Amino acid sequence: MVEWITTPGLTGYEEAVAFMEARAAAIHAGEADEAIWLVEHPPLYTAGTSAKAADLLTPNRFPVHKSARGGQYTYHGPGQRVAYVMLDLNQRGRDVRAFVQRLEHWVIDTLAEFGLHGEIREGRVGVWLPRPEKPPLPDGTPREDKIAAIGIRLRKWVSFHGISINVEPDLGHFSGIVPCGIAGHGVTSLVDMGLPVTMDDLDVALKRSFERAFAQSPAR
Repeated sequence: MVEWITTPGLTGYEEAVAFMEARAAAIHAGEADEAIWLVEHPPLYTAGTSAKAADLLTPNRFPVHKSARGGQYTYHGPGQRVAYVMLDLNQRGRDVRAFVQRLEHWVIDTLAEFGLHGEIREGRVGVWLPRPEKPPLPDGTPREDKIAAIGIRLRKWVSFHGISINVEPDLGHFSGIVPCGIAGHGVTSLVDMGLPVTMDDLDVALKRSFERAFAQSPAR
C-alpha cells in the first residue's frame, strides 16, 4: 500500500530530508507503508553527489543544500511540484535502472495527460520537451527544454528523494545554476508551454499515472 501525502505551503529542505530518512527507515523495518510525498519548497538550490562547483553561478542568490541524491545542481521553488518517492525495492525488484525508467515513464505519462510529449535523452537526466520553434544551439543541435528532474537515493533498497515537475515556477531562478550540469538547453514549465495547469491538476494526473507506471505487482 502506498500512502499519498500532500503538504500545503512551503516545506523547508532540511525538514523534508529528515522526514524522508525517517520514513525510509520505518519502511525498511516494516513499520510504515511506502509513501509518495508531494511538496513545494522555498527558493533553493541543491547539490547532488556529482555537483561541480563551477555550475553554481550565483552562490549567494538562494540557500544551497548539499544533497545525498544522485545528480548535480537543481533548483526547487514555489510553483514546482516535488514528489518524494519512498518505495521499497526489496519488494519491487532490486533493479535501479528499471526503477529509474519507471520514474521517467511516470513523468512522461503524466505530461501526456496535458498533451505534452516528454522525452528522455541518453546522458541527460530528466524529461525534455523538443522546442522546434526556438533557434537551434550554435552547433546546430535542436533546442530542447527541461520540464522535469529526477534524482534518487537508495538506503537498504528503500528509495527517497524523487522527481520534480515545473508547473509555474519563476524560470529566471534557474539561471543561478547550470541545471544538472547541462549547458545550452533551457528550462520550461507547464504554464510556460501555454497550459493553464494548476498544482491540483498535476497532482491528480500524477496519482493516476503512477498506478499505470507502477502497476506491476511488487515481488514477494
